[in-house]
Amino acid sequence: MGPIPPSWQPYLRSVLRIVVAFLFMAHGTQKLLGVPGSRPAVALISLLGLASVIETFGGALVLLGFFTRPVAFLLAGEMAVAYFISHAPNGFWPLLNRGEPAVLFCFVWLYLAAAGPGPWSLDALIDRRGRST
Repeated sequence: MGPIPPSWQPYLRSVLRIVVAFLFMAHGTQKLLGVPGSRPAVALISLLGLASVIETFGGALVLLGFFTRPVAFLLAGEMAVAYFISHAPNGFWPLLNRGEPAVLFCFVWLYLAAAGPGPWSLDALIDRRGRST
């Protein structure tokens, strides 16, 4: 047994989901609204505009743990596309092509699509209510 009890695993998955979704939403709102920061908002009718909507609202759904698995899978795909369109043409190494966040987000979303949202989620609450009726 390691320093963290195995019984904490599902709760730490919920914490991971919440924190990463919050950070992801910040990328979306920065593009969509120019907040946080002072970056001008992108045009909604553009590839970056679509990405900003997906990141903001998909991130919010994952933050709440609502439809987590399908939304996380969609977000992983968005990050893979973003990486190969925007970063990979600038070189192989994510550290050098500034693609590390896209790679990390992609694999966290894939993990959550496979593992689920954890117990602190609307998905888990709905599942518990469905089983109790």
